[in-house]
Amino acid sequence: MASNQWAVVSKDNIVAFRKHMDNYTSGELKRLSEHFRPDLLYVLENDILTVLQELTSRRIITAQQAQDYHDWERNHDSASAAEKLADDILAMSQAAGLGLWECLFALQSRWAHPNLRGMLEEIIQNGQNLLKENLLNENGHALDAELKVCQKKHKDNLCDLTWMMKENRSSGKSLGSQPPSISSHYVELKVVSDCHFKKQTHQEHEALAAAGELNEYRLQRRMKGELERIAPDRLFRWCFRTRRLPLSVMVSGVAGVGKTTLVQKFIFDWATGKHYQKFAFVFFFKFRDLNTITEKRSLESLLCQTYPYLQDKLPRVLEDPEKLLFIFDGLDESKTGLKLRRGEAHELCMNPGDVKPVTVIVASLLKQTLLKGCSVLLTSRPSKLSSLEAGVFHRVASIVGFLSKERERYFSMFFGDERASREAFAYVRDSQVLYTLCYNPSYCWITCMALKPCFTAKAERPQPAPKTVTQLFVSYVTHIMANHTQERPEPQRMRDTLISVGWLAEYGITNHILVFDLKYLQDFNVEFLPFLSGFLVENPQTDDSSQMTYSFLHLTIQEFFAALVHYLDYREVKFRDTMTKARSCKEGDYEIFSRFLTGLSHPATKMPLEKYVGKFSAEATRKVIGWLSEMNYEELQSPEEPKGKRRLMNVFNLFFESQNSQLVRDVVGKAALMDFSKLYLMPVDCTVLAYVLSCCEEIQRLTLDSCFIQNEGLERLRAELHKVRELSLLDNDLKDPAMKDICKALKHQNCRLEALSLGRNAFTEQCCEELASALAENRTLLSLELKKNKLRTVGLSYLSRVFESPECKIQKLGLQGTGLSDESCGSLCSALSKNSSLRHLNLSANMFTDRCAEEVHLLILTCPRLTEIRLGLNDFSPEVEKQLKNVQREGLDIHF
Repeated sequence: MASNQWAVVSKDNIVAFRKHMDNYTSGELKRLSEHFRPDLLYVLENDILTVLQELTSRRIITAQQAQDYHDWERNHDSASAAEKLADDILAMSQAAGLGLWECLFALQSRWAHPNLRGMLEEIIQNGQNLLKENLLNENGHALDAELKVCQKKHKDNLCDLTWMMKENRSSGKSLGSQPPSISSHYVELKVVSDCHFKKQTHQEHEALAAAGELNEYRLQRRMKGELERIAPDRLFRWCFRTRRLPLSVMVSGVAGVGKTTLVQKFIFDWATGKHYQKFAFVFFFKFRDLNTITEKRSLESLLCQTYPYLQDKLPRVLEDPEKLLFIFDGLDESKTGLKLRRGEAHELCMNPGDVKPVTVIVASLLKQTLLKGCSVLLTSRPSKLSSLEAGVFHRVASIVGFLSKERERYFSMFFGDERASREAFAYVRDSQVLYTLCYNPSYCWITCMALKPCFTAKAERPQPAPKTVTQLFVSYVTHIMANHTQERPEPQRMRDTLISVGWLAEYGITNHILVFDLKYLQDFNVEFLPFLSGFLVENPQTDDSSQMTYSFLHLTIQEFFAALVHYLDYREVKFRDTMTKARSCKEGDYEIFSRFLTGLSHPATKMPLEKYVGKFSAEATRKVIGWLSEMNYEELQSPEEPKGKRRLMNVFNLFFESQNSQLVRDVVGKAALMDFSKLYLMPVDCTVLAYVLSCCEEIQRLTLDSCFIQNEGLERLRAELHKVRELSLLDNDLKDPAMKDICKALKHQNCRLEALSLGRNAFTEQCCEELASALAENRTLLSLELKKNKLRTVGLSYLSRVFESPECKIQKLGLQGTGLSDESCGSLCSALSKNSSLRHLNLSANMFTDRCAEEVHLLILTCPRLTEIRLGLNDFSPEVEKQLKNVQREGLDIHF
């Protein structure tokens, strides 16, 4: 059964489950509930109302208690209500605790939450071993004295390696002398798993694709029914999808989302005894380090090289593979593949002493031909998953980064000062362009670093806060230059250094290289000056400094320097070649690079950098603007193809980064048509679209049907909607508060709206008074579509006053499926009979019956300019329908 399907739970199933649970003593039930506490709270908070109803029906709690918990949720939040409910019930009695579990078991028949199913299956399938495993994870194995000493030394070593947050290692003097510890500064990352082995489809830049896929509202909806949330200390627990305790786990995530930080915290918690003590020894490797090992090795020699203090005891350590965990971080950085697909047969290792290439050793551990029973954890960017066979891994999870609360907490921890963190976070949230990318912890850190001079009291002269992604990275780079070196190089030397780094970055982008050895730096004449540590990080391999490798702090920083170099050292041929690759690339690899390239063409954006490195190339600026100007807007639109619509939105992002309104007007034209229907638009897309609209004098037609923009997206567009002649917002889940934004457009003194489609949304009678007021002031609207909104009789009463006014110019009115009844028909028909503009009227799919046939008959005869009326799917009898069809009036079509 798929995880998103309901289970069939019979009374016999519930009785059997109760008998199973009765086998636990009071103490065991308490330990069991404590073991599942994170999952239990997560399940409860996702739909606490459903749980309260079930608990009440089974008389575990009273109706009044259920109401109290419901009130608590409304006054606080679902998380704290779930915690209170669980704590209260489990503290009542053993019978109440059993009742809660029985209630959750019964709920499977109408609630398909994967964490719920996972808990229950683990209790049923692995219940006998669960409590033993729990004790083992808490206390570890009994080791003899010599191995215990060896283990202690190993844990101390890993503790020293992992206690400090690595993310801020380049942050220099600005964060003070005391580096942040991972135990105090770690912000929880959301890790989820679904029933599919995700393989990335390369249509967008991976960071942007993730921002769309993991958009907060979209993600939270999926987490309620599809996604299993997995805490790091649960990665090797029972997996209901594979029905086993996993030995091999893959954790994927885009660059900078926190894979290495999660692994670091995982190792630190093991080394300090907080979790997974069932592993007597944990061994950690980075693929970027393993890349430097060119000759064949054995697992034994690899372990001795990395952990020399284990050499004497290594044979004994490896005697019990089930006590071992191997962690390999960054598979995407491996120079050679693991060859795990079917048909890619190669000779695997059988013994720890077998000499093979390093990737064969890793594959052998995964395939369990080497150290059968050991556990293996791998991390990778999604792009690498396509080269792997899904069945190799017993659990596949994805890091989705930060949701809103985690982002806010991160800002608070970074700034320290409550006022500064609150103002900076509010600014980022409002901009959307910056907020969207802050799902990624690395972007979060870069954003905070860039905003620090803008919002902290220590800043001598607060800088203007960035609006675009390019401006954000310019702020970050200039902040590093100004604050992260004791002796700032003179401008020409700094420019020369950035040129060298830029060509290195550009070479890496075009050749898909993220890690550079010393030879690369020498080939590109990179002089490693102190300020470069804010962009390039050293990755020591061993005690031998010649083994040092380098990488950019984040992929996007590499993309920024790859774009910047064309302005600092313009070369016609190189520029042309790079642009050719960017145009021909359909995998999104050059998308953020292109945004930086266009963003740096804007005078105000590049000015802060020019203070440090001198003037940018005027020729590069001309070429970039020329490239944008040559875009054919009509060809870009491709309204029939969703990919074409996304491509157009990507071009709009380039316009937004350029902040060149004249350029936008030249390309888009004076009376543009824009159709994004059925393309999912995030609030950030709406922000970008609003900018493009702001550059245009008039928009002929803007179609946003089924874009799921919701109230927040419409709010972003509000200031520019009055410029649109034909606006269609069908099927966007717009609710009553969104009507304020629509009404502002209708009331605007320069309003050009002639056609407005608001059908298939979630408007109710509550917003009709406001809409009526706006319509009464408006003098441009000729067509209004309100179909399938719950306007009902009360809502229509407000609108009818507008329709009967001699000032009303509406010629086409759609009211089908709006919940109108006989009661509302009289006032509507009376109002419309006085309307001298109306030509087309749709009243189908309402609740009209024969009782209002006379009013409809009168409307048909008296509405002066009516040429078409639709009345189908109402509750008229066949006789009345026939009578109305036979009404004779010249030039009028009546449809049923």
